[in-house]
Amino acid sequence: MFPPYTFSSQPWKALYLTYQVISTVIVRVPVWFLLALPPGLRQRKSWTVQREFMVRLLRHMVGQIEGQVGKISNAPDHTQLVLGKDVEGIWIPPIPEALVQGEIASLAIAAEVKPIKIPGYWYHSDKKGIESDEFDSQKILLCFHSGGYISLSAHPSDVPAPAVEGLLQNTPFKRALSVEYRLSSTTPLTTPTNPFPAALLDGLSSYVHLVEGMGISPDNIVICGHSAGANLSLALVRYLVENKGNIPGLPLPPAALILLSPWSDLLDQEASRPDSSFKANASSDFINFSDKPSFAQQAFTGVHGLGLALFNRYVSPAGLHPKLLSTLSFKGFPRTFVNVGGADILHDQGVRLKERLVKDIGIENVRFYRAPDAIHDYTALPWHEPERSDTYRAIAEWL
Repeated sequence: MFPPYTFSSQPWKALYLTYQVISTVIVRVPVWFLLALPPGLRQRKSWTVQREFMVRLLRHMVGQIEGQVGKISNAPDHTQLVLGKDVEGIWIPPIPEALVQGEIASLAIAAEVKPIKIPGYWYHSDKKGIESDEFDSQKILLCFHSGGYISLSAHPSDVPAPAVEGLLQNTPFKRALSVEYRLSSTTPLTTPTNPFPAALLDGLSSYVHLVEGMGISPDNIVICGHSAGANLSLALVRYLVENKGNIPGLPLPPAALILLSPWSDLLDQEASRPDSSFKANASSDFINFSDKPSFAQQAFTGVHGLGLALFNRYVSPAGLHPKLLSTLSFKGFPRTFVNVGGADILHDQGVRLKERLVKDIGIENVRFYRAPDAIHDYTALPWHEPERSDTYRAIAEWL
């Protein structure tokens, strides 16, 4: 077994990818298909042959291939706005530094990150664009994509796009702005880049732009995040709630919050328990927490050290450390929808998060939806039916 990212530079990356394509097509695909045929060999009794096969393929791509070469796709990042046919995007201006205060300001100074302009991509469920007359009176989704804070993109061509499209197709929303927030990185791929709170500053810039730049009322904004994007959504709402009325020019919190497969405890202290979802669902999920997430944790916490993920309520709101619990509260949070999959290794984190929200804002303001045999971030996977559509219907009913 090679160390993580052994083949991240050329020409080794090209050679490794060529090997993987050939060996997967010739050997792995036939073996995976044969293993998926007998129902008794599938990871979940309810799974079809297609799902068993797709989960194996996804696990290999994310856990094995990306773990050795880094990013596979050529999707854009925060440095470029890539437009095209049916791709509508904007540059989001940076927030004034006066809006960044307190604890987050101190962490930003330590990490040497500041607000910058970033791209955002508009998604529409109809033919009308952002210039339509009724735009400022509509409910708007502000979306943050998945990818462990180290990969993927908000661009409509990349993997997370079906998650946003599915929400627009199955809920009353007609518009969504998906934010190309800064991704973190560190050695051996790059020098340490964009640690916390870089992504939070970008999320705050996008929210302020909707409210102050476009005149959209916070009552008409719903923030939605998937996996790491849900972590970012929680941090953004927390900043808005905790600083409500204390920072001139800071908008009020949004109307609601949607958290899909939330990554809400970056250093889960219960992960080693034999009965934890980390252990119980290790064979039924595609996430590999043995190498890539350790890179993600180190890249995201950066100069602050891994202790940030243990102690800080912005980073691990479902964490278990006593120091974190002494400062943790969800009072003032808006109505929240929390979704988990029963086959997701992050299942237990989602349950803890839900329980803390219920405790602080009341069960009437929290909707918890569990899809029994669904994997991590399944709402972004069009083949993960019927759970995907059922979840969107539950969101539509909750709204």
